[in-house]
Amino acid sequence: MFYGIDIGGTKTEIVAFDDEMQIRWRKRVATPVQDYELFLSTFSSLIDTADWATGAQGKIGIGMPGLMDRHTGELLSSNVPCLTGRRIVDDLIDRVSRPIAVDNDCCCFALSEAHTQQARQYPRIFGAIIGTGLGGGLVIDGQLYRGRNRMACEFGHLPLAAQFARRYQLAELACGCGLSGCVERYLSGPGLLGLHRHFSGKTVTMDALWEGYRQQEPQSVATITAWVDMLGGTLAQLQLILDVDAFVLGGGVSNVEAIYSLLPQAMTRYLFPGLEPAKILPAVHGATSGVRGAALLQAEPYALQS
Repeated sequence: MFYGIDIGGTKTEIVAFDDEMQIRWRKRVATPVQDYELFLSTFSSLIDTADWATGAQGKIGIGMPGLMDRHTGELLSSNVPCLTGRRIVDDLIDRVSRPIAVDNDCCCFALSEAHTQQARQYPRIFGAIIGTGLGGGLVIDGQLYRGRNRMACEFGHLPLAAQFARRYQLAELACGCGLSGCVERYLSGPGLLGLHRHFSGKTVTMDALWEGYRQQEPQSVATITAWVDMLGGTLAQLQLILDVDAFVLGGGVSNVEAIYSLLPQAMTRYLFPGLEPAKILPAVHGATSGVRGAALLQAEPYALQS
């Protein structure tokens, strides 16, 4: 058994996969975000329950937001504050007495989606999550590329291109990461709704915004057109640097069907003449991809091809 665990700021989910990466058991609990000892005990209880339910001692892979210091192993986590400054991997291993693999949740998403029938033909896959935040992971020939500080592909914290700021008269917004002008503030789900307030002065839901776009309501069209332009330009920058074969999109905004025809057109405007944009693909495993990718951190090579 392989246990994939997704630790978020609201919930923690564990899914048990067999060696063919089929789901055999799952459970979801609230994440203790302020009490570290409660967090550790909740985690160990989940593993005990999973072992009992599956009749096995599964191998454990964890996906979570945040950055881990490559020298000390200490975590920086804004979503789960009690983990900040903690050597979480060592402490969890002490509790469950078995090896644990941990990676960023966006990297786990990318790893999962790179190992699907859809993506098998593409050796270079960039998984991009467009949801509450904006993050990504790069998989080359089936393996995650992590980089020197294990923070490769944090593209949500690239600065918004000056041409976009001028074109759409956008202020430089402070970001929770400590920087300012990060593309996450404009291109994530909340960023998209913020753009609509900027253009129209109105606060709407995501569903209402996209319905307005489908009905060709002028203010909704203006917002979506600008957002697609900026997101397409950002993906084009990534392609110019990485030259990936395909982008696989996850997160809530990725469920909007229209973006899969709009984004390649937008990307083309920012690529060299004659250069074909990378494929833009929807996630195969959807909301399950994060935990699946976490499980794959521990899986054998044959399982990675399922």
